[in-house]
Amino acid sequence: MNQSDLLFLVLIGIGLASLTLVTIQLLKPRRKDNAGEWYEGPWEDDDRPRGKR
Repeated sequence: MNQSDLLFLVLIGIGLASLTLVTIQLLKPRRKDNAGEWYEGPWEDDDRPRGKR
């Protein structure tokens, strides 16, 4: 196995790992918040107006 074969295998491995991560992100279930909007996580409510305190 020469250097170009090893480089080819490494690039194939990186490509497969990237494709797997993108697929997982696309298939991950998304949740709805109380307003009916889709969101990825709690970090997106920072600019939302708050109720009475």
